[in-house]
Amino acid sequence: MPPLCPGLGFLLLLLGCQGAAAAGTELCSSSAVNESALCASVQSPSREQLLEVARGRRSPCSLSFGQLACAQGAWLQDLQDDFLTSFYSCLASKPSTALDPEYSILFFSKYDARKLLASLTVFSQQFSQVPLSLEWSLVFLNGLWERMLQVPGIETPPVLLQWLQGGLGPFLVNPEVFGCLLAKNVSCEEFQLLVAALDGIYSQLSVEEQRNLYSGIKHFLTQHGPSQSCHSQAIPSLNSTAWFRNFLGSFLEHATVEDLQLFGDEATLQRFARDPVNMEMVGNLTLLRETALYYTQLLTSAPAFPLSSLPDRFLCHLSPGAVAHLSREEALGVARRLGRSCPWGRGVPRASLAPRELQVAASLLRSLEDLSPAVLRALGQAALGLSVSRIQESIPEEQLEAALPALGTVQGWRAEQARAVLNKLLLSGYQLRDGQSLAELGTLVAGLNSSTLRSLSPEVVLEAIQLPGFAQHVDTLPSALKRILVEKVSSRVGHPSELVRLIPSALASSIPKSLLVFGEEKPNVQDLNDKPWTREQAAMFFSDVVKAEPDFNRLSQSVLQGFTCAAASAVGAERFQELARVMRKKKVRLGQDQLSCLLKMLTLHGIPQDWDSYPQDLLLFLSPSDYAGNCSQFFINVGKANGDVLPRESPQRQQLLLEALECLRIPGTQINKGSAELLGWLVCDLGGEYIRSSGGTLLKDLSQCGSFLPEQEEAIRDVLSSGNTTFGPPAAWSAFTLSELGRLLPVLDPSILQQIPKKALTTWLRNFAWDSPLSREELATIVGELLPRRHKRAEASAGCPADLEITEEVLSDDLMPAFYIPPELLRACLQNISQENHLFLENHLSQVLTYPFSIPQLAVLKEYLHERYPHGYPQHVLAEMGPLLGLLSPEEISTWKLSSADALAAFLKTDPQPSDPLASAAIKRYLELGNALNATALDAIGTRYVCLLNATELEAIDPASLRLVSLDPSACSQETKNLLYQKAKEAFSEQQHLPAYYELILPYLGGAPAADLKALSKADVNMNVSTFVTLRRDSLMLLSPGDVQGLLGARLPELARWQSRAPVRDWLALQRQAELERLHAGLTGGVQEGYINLATPRFPAMSSAPLGSVARVLHLLPALLLSFSMVSMLS
Repeated sequence: MPPLCPGLGFLLLLLGCQGAAAAGTELCSSSAVNESALCASVQSPSREQLLEVARGRRSPCSLSFGQLACAQGAWLQDLQDDFLTSFYSCLASKPSTALDPEYSILFFSKYDARKLLASLTVFSQQFSQVPLSLEWSLVFLNGLWERMLQVPGIETPPVLLQWLQGGLGPFLVNPEVFGCLLAKNVSCEEFQLLVAALDGIYSQLSVEEQRNLYSGIKHFLTQHGPSQSCHSQAIPSLNSTAWFRNFLGSFLEHATVEDLQLFGDEATLQRFARDPVNMEMVGNLTLLRETALYYTQLLTSAPAFPLSSLPDRFLCHLSPGAVAHLSREEALGVARRLGRSCPWGRGVPRASLAPRELQVAASLLRSLEDLSPAVLRALGQAALGLSVSRIQESIPEEQLEAALPALGTVQGWRAEQARAVLNKLLLSGYQLRDGQSLAELGTLVAGLNSSTLRSLSPEVVLEAIQLPGFAQHVDTLPSALKRILVEKVSSRVGHPSELVRLIPSALASSIPKSLLVFGEEKPNVQDLNDKPWTREQAAMFFSDVVKAEPDFNRLSQSVLQGFTCAAASAVGAERFQELARVMRKKKVRLGQDQLSCLLKMLTLHGIPQDWDSYPQDLLLFLSPSDYAGNCSQFFINVGKANGDVLPRESPQRQQLLLEALECLRIPGTQINKGSAELLGWLVCDLGGEYIRSSGGTLLKDLSQCGSFLPEQEEAIRDVLSSGNTTFGPPAAWSAFTLSELGRLLPVLDPSILQQIPKKALTTWLRNFAWDSPLSREELATIVGELLPRRHKRAEASAGCPADLEITEEVLSDDLMPAFYIPPELLRACLQNISQENHLFLENHLSQVLTYPFSIPQLAVLKEYLHERYPHGYPQHVLAEMGPLLGLLSPEEISTWKLSSADALAAFLKTDPQPSDPLASAAIKRYLELGNALNATALDAIGTRYVCLLNATELEAIDPASLRLVSLDPSACSQETKNLLYQKAKEAFSEQQHLPAYYELILPYLGGAPAADLKALSKADVNMNVSTFVTLRRDSLMLLSPGDVQGLLGARLPELARWQSRAPVRDWLALQRQAELERLHAGLTGGVQEGYINLATPRFPAMSSAPLGSVARVLHLLPALLLSFSMVSMLS
């Protein structure tokens, strides 16, 4: 081994050492450069030539690499910081020569370190999204590393980090550059020191930088196979089993199972895994999902390995087999530790439970034949492994009751488990006599059905919600149960203030709006501040709060989001500006209509100059000319605003994009990285031509967008297919590439997916898919690419192959769909499934249906379920029907036993939700069975399906139920709107004299008659114009200009923008122009003086127009005709 070079430079790549001759590629050389000999045949440039290049009067391409390398060092300092960027572009189009590696060393050795780092920073910014040539990356890096090693302080993490991030980033993207180390005969001992140095700055690197360096490390260790992986029993310096710590360090977080298997055989990896130094390090890392499972398997695969010696961190990744044959004491010991150590033991939502973890818990419980109260209490989170059948058949009621306090603390019960426990208890005589007994249910309360909860006395519920142990468990309850709890409390509470005080925060958002009307009662602002409200709820009491609270700074973000125009107009101008500033300070999110009103009131007396003092989202409704700063700063701030306030493709968003492009002075359609950063979320609105012209520059920004238009998707596919991005061609993508693509993955079509290596797809699915933003359907498309293009149907006819038998392990594998191709295999294997595995499937059906099955496979699963439940699906199955919805028919649903509102809610609230025909069939079946449209049913129907109800069904709704739900029939037929308006008017009649009445009746105003609108115009409601134009047409036409002014209030000027469109245009045609002008709103199109407009309103069908108004028009017709005749004679 050669003597060590001083300083961290040696630890990095040792390129500064005088070692053996390069072995491999001539592009990697660390030999001393003889400048005299190297430059003997080179015509060195004059200083004047270099100055001309520096000043832009001469192209850098006019000089060769040799000429630059042989120039005087002092002259090179005159070059601008962007010189390297331009010069690289000159070189990249040509092949390198044998002398270029030496030229690189000589050239960079003459550069001042600080100037070089500045130039490399510009270079990195330019090429961060553009792949570099591997050939020239090696040449440049050859000289850059040599220069870097001479930098003072390079042994310190800050300086090293500065060079790796700001200077050499683009060169390290390609792992082959690490091949230079082998070419320079860098030893494993020396490489170990390099890894230690890089590990020291690991936490300061971006994930992308970590992955690039890991790829390089792996390339060095595996370039010549496992035999060259720097481990040898025969060499004392290389026989340490702490290999993971020595040669991977924290970079192990990016290793896949396949990677580990490249580093050694199974026996070697087992020795590595069990090394105490490695175990301590891994215990502090976050390994890839599959890697963590494999590492734990390596630890536990030794015969008689005691799980008691397994570190807690690895318990979360145990295999079911590792816990299958434990003694009673061992099983209980593991169960206790599982609850303390694993994320699923700390109350994460059910959706986060991995199937493997549930399988481990189920396997653990099979070691326990006697589930006594003591055992049940000791299980902790492992109780989640209890199957419904075991709860129903194997655990006596008295044992469940004795263990109830402990079972009620378990987080993450599936609904069917909780329901099985409670049904068994209640059928055996367990009574919910008081609040304490209800609170004792804890997390199991989710197993109560709505009818049982409704049967409880209000006193029981009121007592329970005041017990901290119960209040903390209601957050995960279904919305229907939350609402019933609120109903029970409100029935015994006389005032809204008392209701707000008593209701726990977890139930606050379930309080119906009608119960938050304070009227003459003064609200307790502190109690309101302490609860999380929805925007609609907060709007109910916002007016009361701003009157009662002198200091707006004391109002919470949750309360401030209820801002209403009517309430704001009641405060003075000075207090209003103070209110707006507080909303900015507390980062209150407002809706489009709220912001529109806020803007209108802030600009009543001119454009403010201090926009930065007001809510940032207001900028979405401004132009750069309205902003005191420059346009760049304006759009930087727009990029921080909530772009979702403006609908996609809205004129305002399009105008902002045009103004932003003008501000950036982009002449064509190419966007650079700096401009993309300034555009912020407006990048998501760029057309396909911009995406294509900008190449890979926009991909990372686009990956943050929620959705794309078809032309954008096509452009993204074109860019990715080209391979001219940092991702490279699809054929070279890895699992990490797919992870980085993020939200761009759904854009990929079969032509791209088929190019991606199957290994990359599989690794991504196993390690990243569970945490990706893709839907089940989108994942199914990717899984489909793993399937063979052709398969023999004869395979399925032979029955279920032994290696495809459906077991618990298979049912717990996210990639189960990939095992059963063609779908007939799935059918055959389901027919042969054992009773034990059938029970496991039934108990974990909700999890299995989230797997990315294809449509034909889902059809097989549906057949299987139909065979199991020929008379209709149970409620827990209905709640999981989302993936099967496309295979259902209304005729099938018409035979179901939808005998409760809970069952209806379970089906209508599946994800995704049923189509209208399926929902209509379900609602019809529910009503056919004699069930009522109570609050639970109406909540399940919601705005999404309310338009499906016919007149008879609507008439059957009890107004009292309507007070407890939120419906918006604005998209329904006029008949539906009319009927629901009358129901709502009756429901909220007691609040009719209060300001909050408008917020309650607002969703139903599309069915209001003219008389009610006229009455509302006297209540200072500041109606949105978007609401005004959806009012009943016949009602709107009967409103006077004064009525309209009263309804719109401060929003009246906005009406001018609608005057060329129906129905505003038609209403204007019926008004006298003189009366319109008195509104000072810029309205035209009315009847001029001296003219009579005979145009009659185009009323809807007679059934929806009041007969009285039509009769009045007919009664006046003779007089109108007489007037018309007289005017004609006089003219």
